[in-house]
Amino acid sequence: MGMEGPMSAQKAFDAIADPVRREILRLLVDHDECSVSQLAESIHSVGRTGVSTHLRVLRTAGLVTERKAGRFRFYSVDATGPARDVLVEMHELFRDFPTGSGQSATGCVPAGPGVSGANESTPNVYSPRLGTVFRSRK
Repeated sequence: MGMEGPMSAQKAFDAIADPVRREILRLLVDHDECSVSQLAESIHSVGRTGVSTHLRVLRTAGLVTERKAGRFRFYSVDATGPARDVLVEMHELFRDFPTGSGQSATGCVPAGPGVSGANESTPNVYSPRLGTVFRSRK
């Protein structure tokens, strides 16, 4: 039986905090399944041993599954475990942010000149629930 709930999501968030592991996940999503060698050919910031180490972290966090075929191991994203929990957490976290259409979602209003931390050149969002201004990265 796998991990469930907030603890599994926390382990998954910890695992995806590293940019190399996020790159591995992107490759696995794009290609469905890859061997360590295939991943190492596409990732230039670490070698094959580094890729294996990162895969172990992703597997321990429940984000990646391993399939053995002879002496080869193939990895794929496990969308049924903690990856699902991460998506739920992200949805919960960002559900109150404004939509791309300029309309604010429930709970957030565009930060204007009267809101501390706002400036006119960057569209910011004020979250009354959190009492803070989130600056756009544009």
